[in-house]
Amino acid sequence: MRSDSEGLDIPPADQGRKVSLTGQSLIESPLLNKGSAFTLEERQAFGLLGLLPAKVATIEEQLPRAYENFQRKTSDLERYIYLASLHDRNEVLFYRLVSEHIVEMAPIIYTPTVGLACQQYSHIYRRPRGLYLAYPQRDLLDTMLANAPSSNVRVIVVTDGERILGLGDLGVGGMGIPIGKLALYTICAGIHPATTLPIILDVGTNNQALLNDPLYLGWRHERVRGADYDAFVEAFVQGVMQHFPHAILQWEDFAKHRAGTLLERYRDQLCSFNDDIQGTGAVTLAGLLSAADVIGIPLARQRIVILGAGSAAIGIADQIVTAMVDQGRPLADARAALWLVDSQGLVHTGRSDLEPAKQVYAQPQAAVSGWIVALPELISLQEVVKHVHPHALIGTAAQPGAFTESLVWTMAQHTARPVIFPLSNPTSKSEAVPADLIAWTRGRALVATGSPFAPVTYGGKTFTIGQCNNVFIFPGVGLGVIAAGARRVTDTMFVAAARALSLWAPIRHDPTAPLYPSLTQARTISQQVAVAVGLAAMQAGVAEPLAEAELSQRVAAMMWTPQYVPYTRA
Repeated sequence: MRSDSEGLDIPPADQGRKVSLTGQSLIESPLLNKGSAFTLEERQAFGLLGLLPAKVATIEEQLPRAYENFQRKTSDLERYIYLASLHDRNEVLFYRLVSEHIVEMAPIIYTPTVGLACQQYSHIYRRPRGLYLAYPQRDLLDTMLANAPSSNVRVIVVTDGERILGLGDLGVGGMGIPIGKLALYTICAGIHPATTLPIILDVGTNNQALLNDPLYLGWRHERVRGADYDAFVEAFVQGVMQHFPHAILQWEDFAKHRAGTLLERYRDQLCSFNDDIQGTGAVTLAGLLSAADVIGIPLARQRIVILGAGSAAIGIADQIVTAMVDQGRPLADARAALWLVDSQGLVHTGRSDLEPAKQVYAQPQAAVSGWIVALPELISLQEVVKHVHPHALIGTAAQPGAFTESLVWTMAQHTARPVIFPLSNPTSKSEAVPADLIAWTRGRALVATGSPFAPVTYGGKTFTIGQCNNVFIFPGVGLGVIAAGARRVTDTMFVAAARALSLWAPIRHDPTAPLYPSLTQARTISQQVAVAVGLAAMQAGVAEPLAEAELSQRVAAMMWTPQYVPYTRA
């Protein structure tokens, strides 16, 4: 076992831990450091006497100080930097603090603030975390993987930084995304931090501002493309399979033309999934299932318009179709119920520029032949909504303001309870703001967003806005895969996760409540999602049969709680 993961074979908390690090080395190990909470006995046994203030504090006594320091910061970026620094010096305290203030701090360690942190990564950099696999050292890839802080890795999140949220190519700055995602795995699903590994594939950047920035920390080179890129990723995958054979790998924030290709190429080779495609699809499906019950129209009978036809949109469409088919709608009819609009207008068979993934959802030209439109070759979102009369409108195109008052009112004239999800991140990229959507529909819209928004008061009622947040899905999926020993991740496992999440919709009990639960419930929800995912894995034949009760016990037993445990000398 490598030094930083020493003693982290994750024994039951009440058994304590054997540690051989002493003195300053122990204090500087974030996974082992307790700060002022080291007991007098531990201080004597580990050579810490004189290195710490006299007060022996409990974690409960440390938390108010940490929270006070957080509150003193005057901007979200400063709050991000503070939490990252705490993460780097005392992981137990970091996870406990964020867990107890998750509603306030999740938007800091992840969307929307993580987007700004990624943009400023080279300027706010303090210390490394995870692995930076740079293309110029590709011949040393095996050595770099062997240098990972731990060999007991169970969850990997990897990006190449090309499509960070809705912000585009951020090069090595994209490392903030794997770090943030893995923190949420731990906070929301109890995945032990010693078993997580963030990775950036540094293949250069086409962001000229970064290339011109003297402080940029990544490989200062245009992005590697084509066969060279493919060979690098292939070597990486083979290395992961060799060094971390029991890990689940999450592909994150790859460019839309690459994300689906990588998923399809490797989903049957190693246990992996793409959260932008499958996770986004599942969490959106959960909201649509909840909304369907509220409006009294089964999902299988609905018409849905999606602005955007990239990887996220295709992932959402795939999950919706699977759910519709499960409800008895024929596959072709289910696909025909989805209307995708990209930068060139409606996706239809009359276009010659469609990629294979879009072709699956291309509407027959005959379906629009009777429409009277200004530009038949470029059918706008407004025209689609006008003619289709959708029940739901979803935005994934990172086009702020795309859902205009005219568009929304056109939809609301034909739908009693329009379901509108502006999902693009961060907040600045949202297709509309909830206050406008609710006002434009006279309070009738069922709204969920990709980033957090404040409650909206209209007509004497206050509507809480649910966040269609992947954090309700991917941590539970990872936990379920590990607990069930699944060899692969299937689409049906994500549909099972969506169904489990949809049962938690507060709007089922209160018409002014959101379609999604509070983040305070994320840990409990992840536990139930994990069980549903594990059962679906068994049904799909990618995990060995296990009784549901035993699976539930495994899931619960694997969930780590951030608390200090006694140390003894190894």
